[in-house]
Amino acid sequence: MTGAAVVFGSVVDDLTRMLSLTFMQYALVAAVCAGVAGPLLGSYLVHRGMALVGDALGHVTFGGVALGFLVAALVGWEQPLLVALVFAVLAALGMQHLSVHTDAYGDVPVAILLTGGFAVGVLVINFDSVRLAGSIEDYLFGNVVLLSTTDLYVVVALTVAVVGTVAVTHKQLLYITFDREAAGVSRVKVGFYDTLLVVLAAGFVVASIYVLGVILVAAMLVVPVAAAMQTATRFRQSMVHAVVVGEFSAVGGVVAAYLLDLVVGPTIVLIAISVYAGSVLYSYA
Repeated sequence: MTGAAVVFGSVVDDLTRMLSLTFMQYALVAAVCAGVAGPLLGSYLVHRGMALVGDALGHVTFGGVALGFLVAALVGWEQPLLVALVFAVLAALGMQHLSVHTDAYGDVPVAILLTGGFAVGVLVINFDSVRLAGSIEDYLFGNVVLLSTTDLYVVVALTVAVVGTVAVTHKQLLYITFDREAAGVSRVKVGFYDTLLVVLAAGFVVASIYVLGVILVAAMLVVPVAAAMQTATRFRQSMVHAVVVGEFSAVGGVVAAYLLDLVVGPTIVLIAISVYAGSVLYSYA
């Protein structure tokens, strides 16, 4: 048997073993969800110059998860993802309100959300009564081992809600993305769809925190879209390309992390960036 055959057989055995592990099955499902929902939402956010929104919501979600463990310590209700979802949605609504109804300029509401959400998380995890399910690094950079069955149900439900809402409201979201003034003249509720987009982004971030972590979750909103923009000529085509890149990066990252004993979140991001770099070179060819 040749050396290549031995290596191939070893990889097949490792993959078979991986698929027999419940936590890896959960990780792959969560990765598939992230690879679909992130690029779909990112397609609108990137074209609107709102790439940093995902980063801000990631930091807010860290605060929400910390509050979830505080709630668990105080009343015994252990659903940190659901608490994080409520906190992230409220923060997203607050950011949108600041953008529309105050004199805050440009990315100021995003910066306030980012720093404030993370500050809440750091403050809460230092309470004596709070016990995180893992280390702080697990939430910063992702750790699929933390995904429980209930968490997976939340992830899948959020992904279905995000993808379904995008499918139903695509026309309106596209309109406000590329021609807000015309959308307003056409009586499209611009403010409502602005808010809806940010809330959907909050849902995606919460669903992806255990796979990518709060620091890296924004990459799935931005990098696949950036790669798709190098190869696609139409917006719909760009969305399809972005989802393909997202799925390849997310699933490939989980598999590579298992085989090579790496951290999942950074592995996913580096694969996505590698695809982006390749797409840039392709566009110059």
